Amino acid sequence: MSSLAEARSVRFSDVPKGRMVIWLVVAGEIVIFGGGVVCYLLYKFTHPALYDAMASNTNTPMGALNTLVLLTSSFLVVMAHHYSTTKELGKMKLSMIGTILLGATFLVVKSFEWIPKIQAGLGLNNMAAFDIGAGKTFWWFYFFLTGMHAAHVILGMLAILIVMFNVRNGKNLHRVEMSGIYWHFVDLVWIFLFPLFYLSR
Repeated sequence: MSSLAEARSVRFSDVPKGRMVIWLVVAGEIVIFGGGVVCYLLYKFTHPALYDAMASNTNTPMGALNTLVLLTSSFLVVMAHHYSTTKELGKMKLSMIGTILLGATFLVVKSFEWIPKIQAGLGLNNMAAFDIGAGKTFWWFYFFLTGMHAAHVILGMLAILIVMFNVRNGKNLHRVEMSGIYWHFVDLVWIFLFPLFYLSR
């Protein structure tokens, strides 16, 4: 009973500043991605048949593979945090390296998916992508949201890499959790994007 009372008495000022900052960053990113997703859904509901036809051209196996890659990377991030609490620095470092390698794998798979579509003139470099009548607005949303997500994957990889070097001597291990929270956010965004672009048809 006393432990419950102590848990309820935790004050806002008791929350670690780093954790508070990373959650504020995540909240801001949610607003950005959320706005893009809402706009996409509005267009999709306005042109359901057209968007379903366009979605049939996405590469579902590659999208599913990338989903598996990111889910596995999330598991490694959890393990890295666990090893940071038990001070098993070698295992922690290996888990963080594994996460970075899986992030790179995600980007490689995504590039193999993007390149043929860009070569076909469906990328954001083609202004005709804004033409709803041509069915290309779907691809504008596709490249914008998945491209923005890929950029966040890169940021997440850099964050984990920087933290890995900063904590290699066993100091500031709480930063492993901070980078992990951001990586989980990146994974969560993909969990929403995958069904929207690959399975919604």
